[in-house]
Amino acid sequence: MLDTMTRDAAAHMLRRAEQQCRPIDPLIDAYPDLDISDAYAIQRANIAERLTAGVQVCGHKIGLSSPVMQQMMGVDEPDFGHLLTDMIIENGAAVDLSSLCHPRIEVEVAFVLGATLPRDCTPEDVLNATEYVCAAVELIDSRISNWRIGIIDTIADNASSGKFVLGPDRVPPDAVDLADVDAALYSGFGGRDVLVTRGSTSAVLGHPANAVAWLARTLSAYDVALEAGHVVLSGSCTRAVDVAKGDHFRAELAGLGEVFVEFV
Repeated sequence: MLDTMTRDAAAHMLRRAEQQCRPIDPLIDAYPDLDISDAYAIQRANIAERLTAGVQVCGHKIGLSSPVMQQMMGVDEPDFGHLLTDMIIENGAAVDLSSLCHPRIEVEVAFVLGATLPRDCTPEDVLNATEYVCAAVELIDSRISNWRIGIIDTIADNASSGKFVLGPDRVPPDAVDLADVDAALYSGFGGRDVLVTRGSTSAVLGHPANAVAWLARTLSAYDVALEAGHVVLSGSCTRAVDVAKGDHFRAELAGLGEVFVEFV
């Protein structure tokens, strides 16, 4: 575990990398004693800095929600990051790639809460408290060079967050079987789109509500609650896909609608 001064120095390195869009070497290389508690402290420090600038927390994101990704990172549970109001991209909007370092796109189910989740949250609590679910894409990003990340670096870097887009269709959580929703990502436009990757919500801890319940219980240890109005990105249903200038994407989740985004 690091002292406060060293944590602050690491947080500043990540903050400067984001501001300048100039990725840095892995933090674990500079600070070999970094542990997961340090990483979350660094994440919170940078979120606090953003809040002083007038940005607000509008929800949370869950990462490493599939067993395969957890195995790759050498962990046995997901991680989480914060969603901020300046991360929101309107459906169909163009994203300026110069504002990001190494963006990739993922297809997810977003939960928009109608009530605060309890500390001992269950998947049933999640479904009962959810106002609606919708299709979403997350633009993950890394301030670490070439995505050379382990669990410590990604947590410190706000779970490799970037931007996110919510689809327009607001679907009651009991209107679809969220345990097995087909997800697809297409590239192209004008009727000439090509399938890039396909997946299912079953990859998200067996059911996305399981992931949201895990997040609510985990945040309770920090005296943080998932509140009414908050957005929760429950974890990727597909592999992450690199994006480049000129790309157009359409994400589709069966029964939940579509999301569009392009990059300039």
